[in-house]
Amino acid sequence: MFVQISKEEYKKEILKKAWYQTNNIIWTIIFLYPIFSVVDYIFAPNIWLQFFIVRIISILIIYGLYSWFQVKKYNYRTLLHICFFILSATCALLCNVVNIQQQTTYYLIYAVVILFFNLQVFWEPINSIIQGLIAVLLLAVFYNIFSEYTLELVINNGGSMFFIIAFLSCLIPNVRYKVIGREVRAQLLIEKSNEQLKEQNQNINEKNNIIDRQYEQLRKLDDQKNNFINIAGHDLKNLIGQIVMSNNMLKEEDYRLSNDQKEYTHFISEASEKMQYMLNKLMDVKEIESPDMKFNMEIFDINHEVTHVFKGLQETANMKNIHLVDSILKLPLNVKLDKVFVGQVFQNLLSNAIKFSQTNNSIRVVTSLQRQKFVFEIIDEGVPIGQDELDMMFNKLKTLNDASGGAGESRLGLGLSIAKLMTQELGGELTYRSNDNGNYFRVEFYVIN
Repeated sequence: MFVQISKEEYKKEILKKAWYQTNNIIWTIIFLYPIFSVVDYIFAPNIWLQFFIVRIISILIIYGLYSWFQVKKYNYRTLLHICFFILSATCALLCNVVNIQQQTTYYLIYAVVILFFNLQVFWEPINSIIQGLIAVLLLAVFYNIFSEYTLELVINNGGSMFFIIAFLSCLIPNVRYKVIGREVRAQLLIEKSNEQLKEQNQNINEKNNIIDRQYEQLRKLDDQKNNFINIAGHDLKNLIGQIVMSNNMLKEEDYRLSNDQKEYTHFISEASEKMQYMLNKLMDVKEIESPDMKFNMEIFDINHEVTHVFKGLQETANMKNIHLVDSILKLPLNVKLDKVFVGQVFQNLLSNAIKFSQTNNSIRVVTSLQRQKFVFEIIDEGVPIGQDELDMMFNKLKTLNDASGGAGESRLGLGLSIAKLMTQELGGELTYRSNDNGNYFRVEFYVIN
């Protein structure tokens, strides 16, 4: 997760931090600066009252400026410079009007004020250097006006200590400015990261809700599919039973049948047996979806099975005036598979191609041997069904109305989805596509050496 902070966001947060520090400085001055009059009363009793008044006036001016700057939203640096100047002026004046014996105390107080200011302030270090120079300038001006002592005497009585503390304290804002800047940036990164995490968590919850709803829909569809298979299987069993019974009655009087009729009854008997075998498998829906589904594996010539399916659907194709092109390999290719289900895979794919082909279309059925694999292909160069629709047809119980197919025809994806499932369960691979060139189906199975 990559988080970026814009310059505007950083500046806004820096300004908030600066005003927070400024508030601390202003209110600390307002509450503590008048208390310094206690020191005046002890060390300069002759002028303490005058300076108490000066301190009160200074506090009122600072408070007024603070309120005005907040209302007008002026730059906090200007407010701090003015406040610092007011404090420097009163401290510098006191340092030069008191007796030499008390100068050390007042120079120390002045140094503490500057040190406190630089420990709390949040601004560029150049501002503290400017205030340090102003403090030295004020001391020099008031020394020339009010002081009665030599410069050497002033320096020895607190002046040198003041200059050292003031100089060293000017180095503090540089470090504070960098440290607080890094803290602000880190805080912004954490806040934005938390916001992104909250958004992602909300998106995940929404997606989970969608998944739950889709799962419920799929469960209902699965129940519908199971009910459909059970109902359809039960009805088909009855119908097949009637076909088998009628066909057996015909066989009992085979002396009255012609050779063609006998061949037809044999074909009906064979087809009925396959249908009964498949129904016994398909009726158990759990078995269909189980990876341990049991097949009746046998060795047979798969090209012969394709030819059998091809011939069985030729009449159906002729009824729709569709031409089936035989490109089936005549070379025997042995596989070890479930013969009934393999034949049904070919049956479903070819009958589907016939069902949705336009009149006068040609459908080519091709088999070949490629890299020790038997390849079965159906190539329909007619009107394409469409890739999206094919995807839906190969999913379970997806019904589509076909505008390009015959009247009253519906696309029921159960047969195709079962064909795909059976191919995969038997270790084969079924692929399909539909584009401007037409529709294409391909099945692959490994052959026996």
